[in-house]
Amino acid sequence: MHLLSSDVAAPRLCGVGTAIPQHSLSQDAVSAFAQELFAQDFADITRLLPVFTNTGIQQRHFAEPREWYAESHDFVTANSASLRHASDLALQAARQAMDDSGLSIHDIGSIVFVSSTGIATPSLDARLVQQLGCAPTVQRIPVWGLGCAGGVSGVGLAGIIAQSMPDKAVLLVAVEMCSMTFQHHDRRKSNLVAVSLFADGAAAVVVRMSKDRSRPIIKGRYSTLFHDTEDIMGWDLTNTGLAVRFSRDIPSFIQQNIPDVVHSARKVFGLDEEVGLHCIAHPGGTKVLSAYTTALHISEHDIEHSRIVMQTHGNMSSPTVLFVLKRFLAAERYHQHGLMLALGPGFSAECVLLEWDI
Repeated sequence: MHLLSSDVAAPRLCGVGTAIPQHSLSQDAVSAFAQELFAQDFADITRLLPVFTNTGIQQRHFAEPREWYAESHDFVTANSASLRHASDLALQAARQAMDDSGLSIHDIGSIVFVSSTGIATPSLDARLVQQLGCAPTVQRIPVWGLGCAGGVSGVGLAGIIAQSMPDKAVLLVAVEMCSMTFQHHDRRKSNLVAVSLFADGAAAVVVRMSKDRSRPIIKGRYSTLFHDTEDIMGWDLTNTGLAVRFSRDIPSFIQQNIPDVVHSARKVFGLDEEVGLHCIAHPGGTKVLSAYTTALHISEHDIEHSRIVMQTHGNMSSPTVLFVLKRFLAAERYHQHGLMLALGPGFSAECVLLEWDI
């Protein structure tokens, strides 16, 4: 693969920020909550509870205190609360990313806003533009419905946009209030599994054309949609809100399909199979991470950052991989390239190739 010389500007990741809500619960506490809620619906609830320990999660953060989730809320109430919390976290993450980049808010020419857990028109990026003090002419690109794949997709999109406006930076913000979609009356096993995994959070990334060799280059994006797989993951819109659609076959699906995805991505990026890649993966769950190691023939050490984020934050959907990215950027690297990877509704896979200057 041809390397860009250091005197040529390229779309680079110039700053990363993250934010979490104030309410923290241990996985044991969430498991006890689920046991109390689902006990009357599952005679074998004790047998099902190991799903909580098997996630590898120790702690998660939620927008509301535990008591809020013990009550039923209509769609309007839950969605309004979700938007309020999402707006606050998006602002925190964006400011942190801007501080990390060393840029002025006036340098921002475009905002990509990724979310799939709250519905608002105008979208929340309109509020964010004004809270940050961006120019009113800033380009706004709200992206809804990509779920867990949204963070990786957003990074790739930000890289493309940055090349179209070389004198400006692009701010990507991904925020999800997964817990606010909880359906109190939904006693399906898929909802129990969702309760064991998901949490709330936000992350932001600043991308701009730059010659700064200390920052990684966004070399390319690869996306693929798997045929006739809508039933694997997504939302079912009900009178009370967004009910989770969640297949138990996700890990096996990954094992069967991810090798071909990565092979195709390598081909598009011009990377030979023997070229080493760091894995910056969205941690969908312990079984998903194990499927990555098996499918990609990598070690547990190679997904350490993903596992730690899962352990300390749970699955926050689209921002999660950006939490992994933040940890990875602060760690020692032994490959020149890193592959960001996530799967989401569709069912789809998103890949972004990062490259560091030698």
